[in-house]
Amino acid sequence: MKDNYLQIQLEYFKTHQDELVEKYEGKFLVIKDQKVQNVYDTETEAYTDAKKRFELGTFLIQQCLPGQASYTQTFHSRVAFS
Repeated sequence: MKDNYLQIQLEYFKTHQDELVEKYEGKFLVIKDQKVQNVYDTETEAYTDAKKRFELGTFLIQQCLPGQASYTQTFHSRVAFS
């Protein structure tokens, strides 16, 4: 499997985000092969079911929310670089 497989799944979500949010806002999506495989109320349910059905590393669990905040994270550190 290519190293960028999960990135491709994320790109699928980003491309279809508006229509997916319209249908599934707040839910957790399991995305595999550039397709929503199933929809869940919680991340735990999504993970538990998906790992039974698919090999780990072959699916993406994505919370379906509008905007970039649903697929980006910011980390803050007090470490200073010189």
